[in-house]
Order: sequence, then C-alpha cells, then structure tokens
Amino acid sequence: MNEIVRLVLLTGGLLAVMPVLLLITLVVAFERLWLLKKTINSGSRIHARLREIGYGNLEGLRELAEANSKTLQGHLIVTALASRGETADELDFHLEEEIMDAMPRVNRGLWILDTSVTLAPLLGLFGTIIGMIQAFNVLSQHGGPAKVTGGIADALISTGAGLLIAIIAVYFVNYFNSIAQRITQQLELIKVMLVNRFHTRGLSDGATSTMAQTRAAEYTAAGV
Repeated sequence: MNEIVRLVLLTGGLLAVMPVLLLITLVVAFERLWLLKKTINSGSRIHARLREIGYGNLEGLRELAEANSKTLQGHLIVTALASRGETADELDFHLEEEIMDAMPRVNRGLWILDTSVTLAPLLGLFGTIIGMIQAFNVLSQHGGPAKVTGGIADALISTGAGLLIAIIAVYFVNYFNSIAQRITQQLELIKVMLVNRFHTRGLSDGATSTMAQTRAAEYTAAGV
C-alpha cells in the first residue's frame, strides 16, 4: 500500500486517475456491447421475417411490429404503418427521418471511449514527466544516480498504464463503430424492404425462385 501511495505521489497524483478512467472505459464498453449486439441480433431476426412477408401484407407487418415494437427496427415498421405517405418517396422520407432520429442512440457513449483513447496516454505521459522531474531533483540534491534511474522507472508506470487503457479503448471504439455501421446498413435495408412492401407488387414466384437459386450459387462459388 505504501508503494502504491509512493507511486501516486511520484506522478503528481495522476496515476490514481488511471483506475477510474479504466473503470469508466470498461463500464461504457460492456454497456455498449450488450445493447449493440442485442440491437443487431433483433434486426437480423426482423429482416429474416420481413423476407417471408408478402408484398402488400399489412396484417403480417402489423403482427411483426407488435412483436418487436421495442426495438429500433421494429419501431421502423411501426412508423411505416403509421405513415400516411401515398407515394414511395413520401414513405421513404418518413422512414429516413426515423433512422436519423435513432442513430444518436446507437452511437451514444462512444465519445467516452474516443476520449479514453486520447486522454489516457496523455495523462500517463504527463505523470511520467512529473516523476522524471522529481527524479532529476533527487540527482541535483543528493547526487544519487541509482535513485534517479529507479525514479524514472517508477514514473514510466504511469505511461504504461495510460497506453494499456488506450489499447483497450481503441479496440472497443473500432469494434463498436463497425457494429454501428452494420446497424445503419440494416436499418436502410429494412427501410427499402418496407417501401417495397407498401408500394410495389413484388416479384413473381418464378422470379423469386430463380433469384434465390442464383444467390445460392454465388454464395457457393464464393465459399460462403
């Protein structure tokens, strides 16, 4: 305990900030992980169900909306059913508005992880500089090279802690940005599917079967 206190004092107290910053980073990361994975999984189920619903089948869309009304994708179906858009363009505008309104909820909290990526190494470096200044003060006052090198080594712990937090945070930032992009694409795809089901008659059964066979052959050739 005394050693920890000594290291904290050596870095001007900045080393004590690192555990707090790490805790905040992990809490935000796991909260985002749970929510975004839940969102994209529910979207995958809704997308699969939408493909089974025929064009113009409003009753099927209502059932799907009622079963998934608490999800972002389900709320998109609710908006489509509530829309009075008489044309495909009007419905498209209504759904696009809903998507733009939902995106801040998808990206919420990611700025904290971005801040950790930048702030943690800077705090660590600042703590190291403070520690080195104190170590060189020891050299000037007592002329002890061993104390100086030991002080510098202790001060570098602050930099190491900052880099560790940044590495963790940057991984989560990139991962969550990837998921957020997939959710955006998912919402756009569902929007197009809803516009088609409200304002087009769809493909004939023969064309649908042919397209499905072609897609399956492409996937097989690609090794998917």
